[in-house]
Order: sequence, then C-alpha cells, then structure tokens
Amino acid sequence: MTDAIRGRTPARGAATRRGADSKPVLLSGGNPQIAKADGDAPVQAYIAAMPGWKSEVGRRLDDLIVRIVPDVRKAVRWNSPFYGVAGQGWFASYHVFTRYVKMTFLNGAALHPVPPGSGKDPDGRWIDLYEGQLDEQQMAEWVRQAADLPGWRGF
Repeated sequence: MTDAIRGRTPARGAATRRGADSKPVLLSGGNPQIAKADGDAPVQAYIAAMPGWKSEVGRRLDDLIVRIVPDVRKAVRWNSPFYGVAGQGWFASYHVFTRYVKMTFLNGAALHPVPPGSGKDPDGRWIDLYEGQLDEQQMAEWVRQAADLPGWRGF
C-alpha cells in the first residue's frame, strides 16, 4: 500500500519507491535514512551508506563495540545505529553530521572521564569524531563502562 493510498504525504525529498538494490537516501548532513529495524543487517546497511571517511569510522566503532560486548544488541532507530545489552537497555548510538560522526553514550555522565559533549539531557554525553581522530583506546574504555550501566529502555 502506498503512502498516497494511506493518505500520507511522503517526506520532502524522500524516495517513494526504491528497488532492493538502491542506496539509502542521505538526509541532511549526509546521515543515511535507514528504516527502523532490529539486528545487525540494518546497522551494516547504515554503515555502508555513511558517506566518505565516515563509513570507516562507523565500521571501526561497530567492530570495537562487538569486540568488547560480544552479546550486544543492535538496531537502527531515528536513522542512527543503537547498541544495547538485553535486560539493561541501550547504552550508545552514533549519527552522521556534515563534518563529523557524533558518538553518544546515553548514560555518559557516569563515565570516567566524562565525554566532552553535553546538552539538555542530564545523563547523555557525546564526542564528535572528526576524520582521523578516533581514539580507539579511550572509546573502548567508554564502551566497557557504558555497557555495564543501566541503559535507556527503548528495547
């Protein structure tokens, strides 16, 4: 059933009909538009669609998280990959912007050292990753800590 039949108007710029082999639409800042779904496949589709050097950052983040949290749960929500632990909730997510990839820890205020980015959410903290600036040792430590904390319960 199409959006027109449902009485909905497709989002401006959204592809209304895509073949199985077509690439995802890149939203503002180059963020891939990936449908909400659970599992590794949608996360890998997101990573593959990340433009330029950002795809390598996504692959490195995904590999690092899987290495540290082997039973990690993955999903795409709000056009961003989410990582969680069953029974605890989501602990991390990342999102593509024009010049960087934003890695968010949902309970980042409890991490040591605390990631530098903060906003309205008193618990969430993030780090903006620019080309060539992924400190895998620090990221691994944050992932270890974050996976042990109670997460966001959006499962």
